[in-house]
Amino acid sequence: MGVVSDGERSVRNAVAEVFPGVAHQLCHFHYLRQAAGPMWEADRHAKKELKERVRGIRPLERAVEGREDEEAEIVQGYCAAVRSALSDDGRPPLEASGLRLEARLSAVSQSLDRVAEKRGGFPSPWNR
Repeated sequence: MGVVSDGERSVRNAVAEVFPGVAHQLCHFHYLRQAAGPMWEADRHAKKELKERVRGIRPLERAVEGREDEEAEIVQGYCAAVRSALSDDGRPPLEASGLRLEARLSAVSQSLDRVAEKRGGFPSPWNR
């Protein structure tokens, strides 16, 4: 027999008084969330830094707005991939959204590198 709770002091006191000698364990989710606090803060900071690095996609979207050629579709597709990556949040403590964002942005970057290699580079406005 045992009790599982979020570990609030009032709940601990009540359990000790009502069920003396019965094991009282912290809820795994709450325990993990407490333990992962510093890691979550670091991940949140990393995500913020990554978001700042890709902030300039709106001018790229505007530059091809209304166009229907292949280059415009490619630019719009990559911008959509970046926007999708930016809005994808995890649920701490089990999903680190900063790490997920870094992985998704790295995949976009690697894809752009492969395209640039095949094409021999990009037109100068797209280089940054």
